[in-house]
Amino acid sequence: MNPKRKYIKRIVKAENPEVLVISSFPPRECGIATYTADLVKSLSNKFDTTFEFKICPLESEAEVHNYDFDTEFVLNVDESDSFTNLENSINNNSKIGLVVIQHEFGFFENCHEKLVAFIKGIQVPVAVVFHTVLPAPDESKRNQVMEIANEVQAILVMTKTSKKILIADYSIPESLVTVIAHGTHLIPHIDKEVLKKKYEMNGRKVISTFGLLSSGKSIETTLYSLPEIIAIHPEVLFLIIGKIHPGIQRREGEKYRSYLENIVDELGLHENVRFVNRYLPLDLLLEYLQLSDIYLFTSKDRNQAVSGTFVYALSCGCPIVSTPIPHAVEVLKNNCGILFDFEDSTQLAAAVNKLLSDNELREEMRIAALHNVSSSVWENAAIAHANLFLNLINSDAGLSFKVPELKMDHIKKMTTDFGIIQFARVNTPDINSGYTLDDNARALVTYCMHYEQLHDFPDLRQISIYLNFIEFCQQENGTFLNYVDFNKKFTGQNQTTNIADATGRAFWALGYLISLKPILPSHLIRQALRIFDAAIERVASICSTRSMAFMIKGLYYAETARPTVKGQELITLFADRLVQMYRHESDESWNWYESYMTYANSILPEALLCAWQATGNSTYKEVAKESFDFLLTKIFNGNEIKVVSNKSWLNRSTQDTQPATGGEQPIDVAYTIMALDRFYKTFGNKDYLRKQHIAFSWFHGNNFLQQIIYNPCTGGCYDGMEEFHVNLNQGAESTTSYLMAHLTTIKIEQHERAFSAGEMEMDSSFKNKFQFQSKSMSRFVLTSKSLINNK
Repeated sequence: MNPKRKYIKRIVKAENPEVLVISSFPPRECGIATYTADLVKSLSNKFDTTFEFKICPLESEAEVHNYDFDTEFVLNVDESDSFTNLENSINNNSKIGLVVIQHEFGFFENCHEKLVAFIKGIQVPVAVVFHTVLPAPDESKRNQVMEIANEVQAILVMTKTSKKILIADYSIPESLVTVIAHGTHLIPHIDKEVLKKKYEMNGRKVISTFGLLSSGKSIETTLYSLPEIIAIHPEVLFLIIGKIHPGIQRREGEKYRSYLENIVDELGLHENVRFVNRYLPLDLLLEYLQLSDIYLFTSKDRNQAVSGTFVYALSCGCPIVSTPIPHAVEVLKNNCGILFDFEDSTQLAAAVNKLLSDNELREEMRIAALHNVSSSVWENAAIAHANLFLNLINSDAGLSFKVPELKMDHIKKMTTDFGIIQFARVNTPDINSGYTLDDNARALVTYCMHYEQLHDFPDLRQISIYLNFIEFCQQENGTFLNYVDFNKKFTGQNQTTNIADATGRAFWALGYLISLKPILPSHLIRQALRIFDAAIERVASICSTRSMAFMIKGLYYAETARPTVKGQELITLFADRLVQMYRHESDESWNWYESYMTYANSILPEALLCAWQATGNSTYKEVAKESFDFLLTKIFNGNEIKVVSNKSWLNRSTQDTQPATGGEQPIDVAYTIMALDRFYKTFGNKDYLRKQHIAFSWFHGNNFLQQIIYNPCTGGCYDGMEEFHVNLNQGAESTTSYLMAHLTTIKIEQHERAFSAGEMEMDSSFKNKFQFQSKSMSRFVLTSKSLINNK
């Protein structure tokens, strides 16, 4: 087999090439239609100018529908000239760069030869997605697959098992086959009990299954297991969600449902079985799955390659009890559920009873399920598909990520009347983790940035909460403690952990708030100044590198609103110390302040740049730029950022060795973005702006795992990226880090657009940040004119 690279025949010159997807599509009711709609939606939502997507609905005489979009293309497999007409339309359209065919044998049962000829005649690359991959096929099925494979440029399957079968049983070259797992949805994870109350299932243990019903689903296996389950758990309710498959409906009507209802009558299960005879919209379906304590998958098709219903249930955190189809065997090995033999009601009952009797085990499986499907959420599936599509189109344009809507939902969810909670289990606040000064300082900066840009009045309540927490942490002598438990008591960790950095962050937050004096209520400014002034006499002895850097930032911001001799003295004191450290440690190959790089590295050069802006001392500016540019060489590679791993810091002696993989934290990326913002505004170097956009795209999938770090569903940010997976917990540090990065990026883009439009005046908030005068000392003044001249 020698697959032809047909894209050489026609070079697509369109700036944003079109990808034509041939598939069943809603309102047609079938799993592949839903899959395709979700895939196209995720791709369109994820990328900005990379592709444009067109749908070619796949129809037959029995399946003709009206669509909610213009159907420029339609393929009716029962019309003799439909394939030829579509082929000509594609070849005459210079915008189309790729054709993707969603394949199921039933779609092309009577027109396989036409399909192969159609693929062969298309003058752009073709990718086919096999939704069914039969092991040990008969000669007819084997030949069909091989004939298609011989004409396409890529084959997509959804499991590793399917790929192995294609290679072993169909002699398909391994290089032709790509595995991209079935996508699934990000879920906000509503409390089960709330949902059970909503759907009048209070006090019930709910087991469920869903999908278009047919005898292949073997729902009767569950019905026959229920007497054994009810004997131990009489509160069980079995939900059968879904209508009869339209194809079965046309041939047999409601025969299968009547069969199931007769079993319910026979076994007296009316109180324990509920039919939901609808094709549910996605939002309702996901709520039914979230309220389910266990999801059942009872298919008796031993060769079923993949199940969309299965992965949707996993995304909702449902423990699974399933027959051993290849997909289930591949996924459930990671403690997400229990397998039982096909049509074995006794084994099914035992598995369900085991889970219903063990709340802890169900919770473990819930967390395992969420982690297991995290890499295949639709946002990540979109990235995987897009990378493949770019390769097939032979484009080196790269992916252009859309910026998701800014959401403050999760940070609000993490915040009590006392402060922001430190950790979360997935997206549920873990009150037992308590609170920290660190997190509340970052939350205060976040909401000050948000208010500065949007003037959203409810922000003032959040600002007040975090400011009050900082004041709570201040001791009588003006110093701060960092760790507070859920009972609002300071913990012993304050005596065993270096909390100097927390003091620095508190100053940063207080100074930032004070700098917003022109727009914030006066009582907040007075409170912040009171805390700030009470602490300032005790900070001169701080020598921690990053604490001094945060102190400089806080003092710099405070000086914009209230210039003082003391503030200038402290900025100079800390900046001189940083410069001294730099002079001591740096050499020809190592332009840094220490003999190693650890966390929050960008804060050091940014702080020195703030010191220059506050004092006019050019040494600070020179060292800031020299060290920052050196840092960027260590964390940027082309169009990717890889911050220093917390698994192994970057040492001078080993700086040329391969860095550790994983251990990348959102906070380091966020600090880098904020520093790049300041350096760009100061020096006007477009490369800083380019790197800022690259760094921000790290959160949205431009990282070595090619997975999202920001969750656009919850508004939370995952806690970090490890070597093989993303840490799904959405704690305070990571969430505030993303929001600060987002707000920083939005602000610079707004100014870029203004400058591009020829607007010479900055808005007042920008001026307040970067322009301030002092009668007693020289100041750096950044004007709109200097920015434009340096652009």
